[in-house]
Amino acid sequence: MAAASKLQALWNHPAGPKTIHFWAPTFKWGLIIANAADFAKSPDELSYPLQSAVACSGLIWSRYCMVITPRNWNLFSVNASMAGTGVYQLSRKFWHDYSSKKEEEEVANG
Repeated sequence: MAAASKLQALWNHPAGPKTIHFWAPTFKWGLIIANAADFAKSPDELSYPLQSAVACSGLIWSRYCMVITPRNWNLFSVNASMAGTGVYQLSRKFWHDYSSKKEEEEVANG
Protein backbone atom coordinates (compact mmCIF):
# COMPACT_ATOMS: atom_id res chain seq x y z
CA MET A 1 0.00 0.00 0.00
CA ALA A 2 2.87 2.39 0.76
CA ALA A 3 4.19 2.07 -2.79
CA ALA A 4 0.77 2.85 -4.23
CA SER A 5 0.44 5.99 -2.12
CA LYS A 6 3.94 7.13 -3.17
CA LEU A 7 3.06 6.59 -6.83
CA GLN A 8 -0.19 8.49 -6.36
CA ALA A 9 1.71 11.32 -4.66
CA LEU A 10 4.14 11.46 -7.60
CA TRP A 11 1.26 11.35 -10.08
CA ASN A 12 -0.54 14.24 -8.35
CA HIS A 13 2.58 16.32 -7.66
CA PRO A 14 2.54 19.86 -9.15
CA ALA A 15 5.58 18.86 -11.24
CA GLY A 16 4.37 15.31 -11.84
CA PRO A 17 3.75 13.37 -15.06
CA LYS A 18 0.42 15.10 -15.68
CA THR A 19 2.19 18.43 -16.27
CA ILE A 20 4.61 20.03 -18.72
CA HIS A 21 6.90 20.61 -15.74
CA PHE A 22 7.66 16.89 -15.83
CA TRP A 23 7.83 16.24 -19.57
CA ALA A 24 9.90 19.24 -20.68
CA PRO A 25 12.92 18.31 -18.55
CA THR A 26 12.43 14.64 -19.35
CA PHE A 27 12.81 15.33 -23.07
CA LYS A 28 15.67 17.74 -22.37
CA TRP A 29 17.72 14.68 -21.41
CA GLY A 30 18.08 14.21 -25.18
CA LEU A 31 20.40 17.23 -25.24
CA ILE A 32 22.53 15.70 -22.50
CA ILE A 33 22.72 12.39 -24.33
CA ALA A 34 23.74 14.17 -27.55
CA ASN A 35 26.41 16.21 -25.75
CA ALA A 36 27.69 13.06 -24.01
CA ALA A 37 27.84 11.30 -27.39
CA ASP A 38 30.17 14.09 -28.49
CA PHE A 39 32.70 12.91 -25.88
CA ALA A 40 33.91 10.57 -28.63
CA LYS A 41 34.49 13.46 -31.05
CA SER A 42 37.85 15.06 -31.51
CA PRO A 43 38.16 18.32 -29.54
CA ASP A 44 38.84 20.03 -32.89
CA GLU A 45 35.18 19.51 -33.75
CA LEU A 46 33.90 21.17 -30.55
CA SER A 47 32.73 24.76 -30.45
CA TYR A 48 33.52 27.24 -27.68
CA PRO A 49 30.29 29.24 -28.22
CA LEU A 50 28.06 26.17 -28.26
CA GLN A 51 29.61 24.52 -25.21
CA SER A 52 29.67 27.85 -23.34
CA ALA A 53 25.95 28.23 -24.03
CA VAL A 54 25.27 24.67 -22.85
CA ALA A 55 27.30 25.15 -19.64
CA CYS A 56 25.92 28.61 -18.80
CA SER A 57 22.35 27.59 -19.56
CA GLY A 58 22.73 24.57 -17.30
CA LEU A 59 24.18 26.65 -14.46
CA ILE A 60 21.60 29.42 -14.69
CA TRP A 61 18.61 27.10 -14.88
CA SER A 62 19.96 24.86 -12.11
CA ARG A 63 19.91 27.86 -9.84
CA TYR A 64 16.42 28.80 -10.99
CA CYS A 65 15.14 25.30 -10.19
CA MET A 66 16.07 25.81 -6.56
CA VAL A 67 14.10 29.05 -6.11
CA ILE A 68 10.81 28.16 -7.78
CA THR A 69 7.93 26.52 -5.95
CA PRO A 70 7.54 23.60 -6.04
CA ARG A 71 11.13 22.56 -6.47
CA ASN A 72 11.44 20.55 -9.64
CA TRP A 73 14.19 18.00 -9.02
CA ASN A 74 13.86 16.52 -12.51
CA LEU A 75 14.52 19.95 -14.00
CA PHE A 76 17.40 20.53 -11.59
CA SER A 77 19.08 17.22 -12.42
CA VAL A 78 18.84 17.72 -16.18
CA ASN A 79 20.25 21.25 -15.94
CA ALA A 80 23.05 20.23 -13.58
CA SER A 81 23.95 17.44 -16.02
CA MET A 82 23.80 19.93 -18.88
CA ALA A 83 26.23 22.22 -17.05
CA GLY A 84 28.49 19.27 -16.30
CA THR A 85 28.71 18.05 -19.88
CA GLY A 86 29.24 21.60 -21.16
CA VAL A 87 32.06 22.30 -18.69
CA TYR A 88 33.66 18.94 -19.49
CA GLN A 89 33.54 19.64 -23.24
CA LEU A 90 34.96 23.14 -22.72
CA SER A 91 37.83 21.71 -20.68
CA ARG A 92 38.56 19.13 -23.39
CA LYS A 93 38.60 21.84 -26.06
CA PHE A 94 40.72 24.21 -23.96
CA TRP A 95 43.37 21.60 -23.09
CA HIS A 96 43.51 20.37 -26.67
CA ASP A 97 44.00 23.90 -28.02
CA TYR A 98 46.54 24.69 -25.28
CA SER A 99 48.60 21.55 -25.91
CA SER A 100 48.44 22.03 -29.71
CA LYS A 101 49.71 25.59 -29.39
CA LYS A 102 52.49 24.45 -27.06
CA GLU A 103 53.56 21.74 -29.54
CA GLU A 104 53.60 24.27 -32.38
CA GLU A 105 55.83 26.59 -30.34
CA GLU A 106 58.22 23.74 -29.52
CA VAL A 107 58.45 22.77 -33.20
CA ALA A 108 59.02 26.40 -34.23
CA ASN A 109 61.78 26.86 -31.63
CA GLY A 110 63.53 23.73 -32.77
